[in-house]
Amino acid sequence: MRVDHLFAGGVRFLEPEGQRTGLFKEPRLRVLVTRQGIAGDFQADRRHHGGAEKAICQYAAANYRRIAARFAMAAVPKAGSFGENVGASAMDELSVCIGDRYQVGGAQIEVSQPRTPCWKLNHRFAERELSRFVLAERITGWYYRVIGEGAIAVGDAFSLIARPNPRWTIDRMWRAVNEHRPDPAELRELAGIAGLAPDWARRLGERADFLERAAPGTRGA
Repeated sequence: MRVDHLFAGGVRFLEPEGQRTGLFKEPRLRVLVTRQGIAGDFQADRRHHGGAEKAICQYAAANYRRIAARFAMAAVPKAGSFGENVGASAMDELSVCIGDRYQVGGAQIEVSQPRTPCWKLNHRFAERELSRFVLAERITGWYYRVIGEGAIAVGDAFSLIARPNPRWTIDRMWRAVNEHRPDPAELRELAGIAGLAPDWARRLGERADFLERAAPGTRGA
């Protein structure tokens, strides 16, 4: 597993309504990774993007072929189109697990959560169902937190240091979360796994509580 692409960039505007977005990235050969993300990379909406738990975004290049096969887009998506920072052809949602820790170049990074597709993808590609398709197909990409700062360059190897949750791939997490009526016990297990972003852990625990209270036969239901 090696870094095929690196991307970073500033904030631009989406046509035709002029929303600010950080989706448009430019290729880089080498980047400096800090606890808050890649130096020189910016997000328009810091409430939902960026920060320590979403410091780096990765997307699988193979997913773009599935998207292009589903939608007849005027602007064909390619590596970097979804605003990701890293691309590596040998990694995808079926092979990457929550809590995976990697050494990549001079940086150490850890998978913290899946990416939730943003409605701005729909605007960028003029496809109203794009973000819904990406979520339904569980081809969302994922985020890293930074454990050790350093530089990453195209061609650097991903060296797996630790995999505490081999059962919980990004794909499996989305399967559990997207169930119409998920198993509360499974949600609680997921909420407690090592490395999961605290916000996700909290929300999963709250959803499990709600489902248990709403279950038939529950006292007070």
